[in-house]
Amino acid sequence: MEELKNALNDKRLQVLTLPEKGRCLFTSRDFSPGEVIISENPYVSVPNKNKESPQWKCEWCFSLANLKKCSACHVVWYCSSKCQKSDWKLHRVECQALSKVDKERVKSLTPSIRLMVKLYLRRKLENEKVGSHVLTFFLCYMFPSTATENYKNVEALVSHISDVDEKQLVLYAQMANLVNLILQWPDSEINIKEVAENFSKLACNAHTICDSELRPLGTGLYPVISIINHSCLPNSVLVFEGRLAVVRAVEHIPKDTEVLISYVETAGSTITRQKALKEQYFFSCTCPRCIKMGQSDDIRESAILEGYCCKNSGCNGFLLRDSDDKGFVCQQCGLLRDKEEIKYIVSELKIMSEKASLSLSSGYINEAGKAYKMIEKLQVKLYHSFSINLMRTRETLLKVLITFKTLLGEVEEAVTSLTKAFDILRITHGIKTIFVMDLLSKLEEARAEASYKLRSQMED
Repeated sequence: MEELKNALNDKRLQVLTLPEKGRCLFTSRDFSPGEVIISENPYVSVPNKNKESPQWKCEWCFSLANLKKCSACHVVWYCSSKCQKSDWKLHRVECQALSKVDKERVKSLTPSIRLMVKLYLRRKLENEKVGSHVLTFFLCYMFPSTATENYKNVEALVSHISDVDEKQLVLYAQMANLVNLILQWPDSEINIKEVAENFSKLACNAHTICDSELRPLGTGLYPVISIINHSCLPNSVLVFEGRLAVVRAVEHIPKDTEVLISYVETAGSTITRQKALKEQYFFSCTCPRCIKMGQSDDIRESAILEGYCCKNSGCNGFLLRDSDDKGFVCQQCGLLRDKEEIKYIVSELKIMSEKASLSLSSGYINEAGKAYKMIEKLQVKLYHSFSINLMRTRETLLKVLITFKTLLGEVEEAVTSLTKAFDILRITHGIKTIFVMDLLSKLEEARAEASYKLRSQMED
């Protein structure tokens, strides 16, 4: 680990080990809002393919366009020869293993299985590079083992295997056996128990690779970034620029401060956040927000974020469940809100949400905008004004309206909305992501159109 510490020192970062937290990443200098603290390419990665994202994707860049299947293994897809060449470093050996898998077993190749297969193949190549003089030059070119890119960093990750329940352990063992069947290595080269433990490591440490609109594209293992701990009041944010994971400061971070990101949705209530952290990461957060759990301020915050609004439109109170379970009582004015009324609005919201999603996915922007406005109207009746659900709907509605207004030529309003969005996203996402560059392009077009309209009006 000394090599890793030295490499991070060059980036003005340091790894410290604290008794109550384990490894932590600290700054060795000040970082400004929007500044990149650290970035890392995945040690291994795979595109996601499941019910939520059923389309095939490019193995390297996760693109959906112009895909061609690998003619040898018939498992992996690429969008271009460039991506295929970039991935050939590892796929040349993975391809040999996958080509031997029968068609029925191929159907069982989940992203997690493939990620583990690639993990062990890469480890083997690194070991062979060290042990074989014949392969040294070739593999050194193919797999440059550096302080930040080597299997030792994977070994250092925490698995929490002792916290995993028996049912999940059985599943990990079954998955480990499948990996063994795919690789077909002798017992001296693979340990089933170790593979099972590594599946637990992936569950705690692998990251979902998302695009700039937080749509999941793939899964990657980033061993160095995995050192960064969680806080519900983070000073940094993790975003992805293609495959590259980038951690940016969202506030001024002084020297000798721990770098913290959030592993879960920070807008959720304390109970919701703690539940998610415990189930996936096996720890309870003790950040300044979480230590207030159960206190009056925390109860109020949770009720506002995830609860309902008072039936009296002039009251801004929050609601808690009635002791007789007849509904919810406003803690400010004492008015009872019947739970049957709430159920009715919730059912209306479900119908309208399905309609809005269908319109949006079909490209009917105008219809989608109308549907989301109706959803917003219903949610204003149901939720508190600071509700997470209302916030998410307004975020989606903003995107839809920006697109629609740009199409209609309502450039002044579009410029205002786009400018506000860009000012926020350039801090959290930087200016090199596809989404932000596209947003900047639209902003420049809208400004040019607004300038042209202004000149025309002055000439008239």
